[in-house]
Amino acid sequence: MNPQARRFSVAPMMDWTDRHCRHFHRLLTREALLFTEMVTSPAVLHGPRERLLGFSPEEHPIALQLGGSDPEELAEATRIGADWGYDEINLNVGCPSDRVQSGRFGACLMAEPELVARCVAAMKGVTDRPVSVKCRIGIDDQDTEESLDRFVDRLVDAGVDALYVHARKAWLQGLSPKENRTIPPLDYPRVHRLAARLRPLPVMINGGIETLEAARPHLEVTSGVMLGRAAYHDPWLLASVDTEVFGASRPSPALAEVIEAMAAYAESVIAQGGRLNQITRHMLGLANGMRGARQFRQILSVEACRPGAGPDVLHKALSVVEPAAAMAG
Repeated sequence: MNPQARRFSVAPMMDWTDRHCRHFHRLLTREALLFTEMVTSPAVLHGPRERLLGFSPEEHPIALQLGGSDPEELAEATRIGADWGYDEINLNVGCPSDRVQSGRFGACLMAEPELVARCVAAMKGVTDRPVSVKCRIGIDDQDTEESLDRFVDRLVDAGVDALYVHARKAWLQGLSPKENRTIPPLDYPRVHRLAARLRPLPVMINGGIETLEAARPHLEVTSGVMLGRAAYHDPWLLASVDTEVFGASRPSPALAEVIEAMAAYAESVIAQGGRLNQITRHMLGLANGMRGARQFRQILSVEACRPGAGPDVLHKALSVVEPAAAMAG
């Protein structure tokens, strides 16, 4: 994988960044690094691997995010993920949900830097693919200066290849996962200081970045930016990533081209037993800001759920969007 791919990445999001979502996002940006949903190491070892790990060659560059805290299990899951063809293996040390805490993985592991270091070392020991960690700047009452430095220094000693840092604390007691995405204050300068201290180790910043314009200042001081819900709910911003972030000379895709490609993809998925709404649920925000966006969303959200719905629903949705927006590249 070209390390420059980390300059812009789409965050791993449970129930969202499945293979249909990634196929869609890859039509909008060829360069950005895409992530799977988090998959626990026991699931990789014992679950249906094609369903959990399957992806198409077109999705490269793509990272597999693992959840777990057992070094041996994570090492085996890493080996399997690397054999499956993933470009990077990422360990989740940032998710604050109760289910994750009860399984002793996610953000609660920020209280156990030695354990996380052993996990990273074990993962590194079975693959030549990059092994990265996604974390917060701290949890609960931790001091975000001392604790974060102590945590990441152990990971560096263990050989971690890159860090993705959400610029908020995670409060494991008293806040829901949804509240943890918005209530703890953002501290971008803390991630900037960390990136400067660890340079040349790649440090990517995540949290509250909603536009490419807002991403630019971070790109001056970190190795990259990671967008999550902003990229998901307003996916058309991804169409400008290759030119504005990576400096690509090719034109941005046209909306009509993306819709036609997704219609062809939908046809193949439906032929294999899939349903149209499994695909279109990721596309509802594609026309945001364009004339006809509301009707576009309505068609995709309602008609795609009807029995027997096919690719013609996508063509109908495209027809209600202003022609200039649909054709512009």
